[in-house]
Amino acid sequence: MTWSTLRQTEFPICARWVFLNHAAVAPLSNRARRAMEWLLDDVTRNGTANAGQWHQCYQRCREAAARLVGAKPTDIALLKNTTEGLGVVANGLDWREGDNVVSCNVEFPANIYPWMNLARRGVDLRLVPERDGRVPFEDIEAALDARTRVLALSFVEFGSGFRHDLERLGALCASRGVLFVVDAIQGLGVFPVDVAAQQIDALSADGHKWLLAPEGCALFYCTPALREQLEVVNVGWWGVVNASDYLNYDFTLRPDARRFESGTLNTVGVYGLTAAIELLLELDLDRVAARVLELTDHLCEGLLGKGCELLSSRVAGEASGIVSFVPPSEDPRAFVTRAEGEGIIIACRDRRVRVSPHCYNDESDLNALLALL
Repeated sequence: MTWSTLRQTEFPICARWVFLNHAAVAPLSNRARRAMEWLLDDVTRNGTANAGQWHQCYQRCREAAARLVGAKPTDIALLKNTTEGLGVVANGLDWREGDNVVSCNVEFPANIYPWMNLARRGVDLRLVPERDGRVPFEDIEAALDARTRVLALSFVEFGSGFRHDLERLGALCASRGVLFVVDAIQGLGVFPVDVAAQQIDALSADGHKWLLAPEGCALFYCTPALREQLEVVNVGWWGVVNASDYLNYDFTLRPDARRFESGTLNTVGVYGLTAAIELLLELDLDRVAARVLELTDHLCEGLLGKGCELLSSRVAGEASGIVSFVPPSEDPRAFVTRAEGEGIIIACRDRRVRVSPHCYNDESDLNALLALL
């Protein structure tokens, strides 16, 4: 499928808006919408008569998510959001007073508060400072010590767009006996992930950004070894074996990642997430990544030509789908508001303009934004 065909057939939003805000909440593709409409129509017309198909879709979603991150379907759980997945690890580990967690000072709060909450258990949260839009590997390495239990970082930082080297960080954690926990929401759906090669112990990502899926449905991965270490804090009826044998109270957790799925799933969301992931797999993530970087390179060249201050690293391996900048002579918030008035959707984060195109965008979208400067 060409990018122009993808744009024309799957993203009707392009008829009205120049949408460049996928780091917030992305528009749905026609494919994801149709999948959810099928489920809604089925429940409306048939109630639970076709519930067996819903369960088949749950498994299909786990299988698609597993392909996306290079895992096994048994290591994938379907949760509500990124935060819930991070909380599974934060609340489930056997912490000891004096342990610490290392992160950085520009993380989205979803990857801060679950770890900050551990202060009541004597766990220290160490935040490595950002430097000129980057979080250097060497600074992260220096922050780890003998009491570090977890390194918790985003794949891509939500403000600057700085992309961490997951493989290098995973190798560092493995050599130090530190668990590597990744909030992948700002990179998954654009850049390939291989949890085995990158030695990621746990990964969580909601679908509503770069995965182009609905809100309220997320994938969570953790290794079998970590799964056995974690106490399941939010135990529910769906997380045990023989879940459908309601009056046989067998408190035996499922042997796979489904033990973390405590109750009824967001079935509508699962239908949308499945269709969205399958579309991205069909497009090929290597191809998607190359296209997004091509678009952001075009944007950055234009921004520099307009005299903007560029705050996102464009170093190979660090660049992402997020570009942050400061206009030369206009308040960033005012610029974002003015852009929306012209039909261009972008965002303001931390007193800077944030632009985040996906692969179905094209150069005309970015040129429209540049023309406003």
